[in-house]
Amino acid sequence: MKTSLASLAAMLAATGAFAQSELSGEITLTAYSGIFQDKYTETVVRPFEEKFPGVKVNYYAEAGSAGMLGQLRSQAGDPQMDVVLFDVSTALIGNREGLLSEISAEDVPNLADLVPQATVQEGFGPAVTFDNLVVIYNTTAVPEKPDSLSVLWDPQYAGKLAVTSMPSILGSGLMVMTSAMLGEDYTQSVEQSTDKLAELAPAVQTFDPKPDSYTLVINNTASLATGWNARAQYYADQSGGALGVSLPKEGSILQINTINLVKGARNEAAAKAFINYALSPEAQAAFTEAMFYAPVNAKAEISDEANARTVFGSLDQMLPLDWGWAATKSDQWNQMWKRKIISASN
Repeated sequence: MKTSLASLAAMLAATGAFAQSELSGEITLTAYSGIFQDKYTETVVRPFEEKFPGVKVNYYAEAGSAGMLGQLRSQAGDPQMDVVLFDVSTALIGNREGLLSEISAEDVPNLADLVPQATVQEGFGPAVTFDNLVVIYNTTAVPEKPDSLSVLWDPQYAGKLAVTSMPSILGSGLMVMTSAMLGEDYTQSVEQSTDKLAELAPAVQTFDPKPDSYTLVINNTASLATGWNARAQYYADQSGGALGVSLPKEGSILQINTINLVKGARNEAAAKAFINYALSPEAQAAFTEAMFYAPVNAKAEISDEANARTVFGSLDQMLPLDWGWAATKSDQWNQMWKRKIISASN
C-alpha cells in the first residue's frame, strides 16, 4: 500500500522556511559508514546541496553509534559536528547528557508530517529511519531459509557464526529476541537469555564482525550472522542471492535511527535546514527506495515493492520494546555481555 504523495505546494512550503540564498557555509554530518554513507550521500546529501548551493555538507563516518557518542562527549566544549544521525538508545543518552539541542516544527517544518512513532523524546531530534533485526545466512552453506532464531544454536554451524555484541543495539536486540524465544519477560529479567547466549558463545567466530557481518556471510567466512534488515535486503540483491534474509518466527525488534541537532553547532541555521530536508517526503522516499529503511514521513510515496521489504512489511512481528526504558538498562546489559557472554567464548 502506498502512502499519499505530498503536493508540490506542500513540499515548497516545507522548504520555504529556509531561503536558499540566506544559507551558506559548511556543516558536518556524522552518520554511519559503509554502504549507508554511500546511499545517504547519493539520495539525501547531494540533493540537499543542489537545493541549497551555498551549503557544503561534510560527511564524517563512524561504524556505529557508540563511536559517535564518544565523539560528541570529547567535543562537548567545542563541537566539530552540526548534525548527528545515530540510534535511538544513543540519542536518548545524548539528550540526557545535554549534548543535543531541542528542535521544533517552527525550526523544522517537516516535523509536522512525521508518523507518531517518530517522536523519540518530545522536543528533541526525531526518528529518521525505521528498521529491524534479522538473521542473515549464506544460501550455499544454509540452503533452507531458517525460520527460527534457534538456528544460531544448531551445532552444524559452530565456529561459523558472526554475532554483534553490545554496545551495539544489535546485541541488546538479540537479548530481547532470545528472551522471547525462551518465554522470558525481558522487562523483569534477562538472566535466561544471558545464560542461553553464553551457551552460544563458544560457537561464535566473532562478536565484532570486520568489515561487517554482511561481507562475512557473502564470502562464506560466516554461515550465519545477526544484522539489520535494510542493509541485508540491499546486500541480498548485490550478492545475487548469496546472502539470505530471515525474520525469525519469535519476532524481532524495531530499530530507530534519529537525526539530531548538536548543541553548540557552528552553523545552526544550515543544520536545521538539512534536518528538515532529510525528513522531507522526497528525501525519505529516495532513501527507502535505495536502501529499504522504512520512512518516517507519512507523506513519502514508496513503491509497493520497496515497502514490502522494509520493516513496514512485518510490523505485526515486532516485539514491544520501549527504547527509553532500554536505555536505562544499557550499562547493566553491556556488563552482562562482557562478563557472562563474551567471556564464555574463551
